Amino acid sequence: MIITRTPLRISIGGGGTDLPSYYEKFGGFVISAAINKYVYITANQTFRPGYFLKYSKIETVETCDEIQHDIIRETVRRMAMGPNLEISSIADVPAGTGLGSSGSFTVGLLHALHAYKRLHISTSELAHMANDIEMNVLGEPCGKQDHYIAAYGGITCQEYGADGSVTISPLSIDDATRRDLRENLMLFFTGYSRTASEVLDDQRAKSEAGDPTMLENLEFIKTHGQRIQGVLEAGDTSGFAELMNEHWQRKRDRSANISNGEIDDVYEHARKNGALGGKLVGAGGGGFMLFYTRERPRLRDAMADRGLQEMDFAFDFDGSIVQLRA
Repeated sequence: MIITRTPLRISIGGGGTDLPSYYEKFGGFVISAAINKYVYITANQTFRPGYFLKYSKIETVETCDEIQHDIIRETVRRMAMGPNLEISSIADVPAGTGLGSSGSFTVGLLHALHAYKRLHISTSELAHMANDIEMNVLGEPCGKQDHYIAAYGGITCQEYGADGSVTISPLSIDDATRRDLRENLMLFFTGYSRTASEVLDDQRAKSEAGDPTMLENLEFIKTHGQRIQGVLEAGDTSGFAELMNEHWQRKRDRSANISNGEIDDVYEHARKNGALGGKLVGAGGGGFMLFYTRERPRLRDAMADRGLQEMDFAFDFDGSIVQLRA
């Protein structure tokens, strides 16, 4: 039996510039942080023919072509996995919440199947292959950041070249800044996000068409991400909080589906109760809101008044790992 553990993520800055519709023309830049909330994948040999799959549904099929779960089907096909295989998944946080679960799932599954076949795969190859399956084979309107942060872990800067190349480097912050972020960032669940594909499809279509408003917005987001890198590496977390607020205001302009009246109300309520800056994590429409505050109890109580539950977290620096090989 093989068990892999792969982290979910929060986006710190530059999100949206990791889609090929943008970076193939202008290059992209994202800062992401892996968190200690995980997707677990198990792969095990069975004593009966076929594929036995357990995720939010249960599938028992005889051939790869019959597998309904798109990512499992195409990953099994890519890895040429024969029958007599059981795959199951479980996650600390449900899908559709803006934390990159689909990318983490694909990375974790690929890692598990490589370990099952006793094949070595590098971290960069793991991220690249997972991204290729979702973006190119399945045609999903996803970017690259989720797969790379899931594979690498840590708090990383990702640069995307127009030729499709990806450069990964750690955000160069000292221990005091890392501890400050750990102590003062808070996540609150607003509700499930159901519009991510719609938002990303809209962004892709407008970017490919050269829509000037969309391209200007994404250029601002990329430059803003680079400014966030600068203030964090200088240890200026107050400046980071201010930039989070600016980022959110501009991100909302990208699509009418990114926010709504309820989310806007939550954001303003948080700002009045100790949040120095914040943003919706993920493509939009719901999921988690990330806030920076130096008044955790006050903000926690204010969000509870709105019915929002906090999810405590820390950073993950391991990336995708094989947790058990038996």
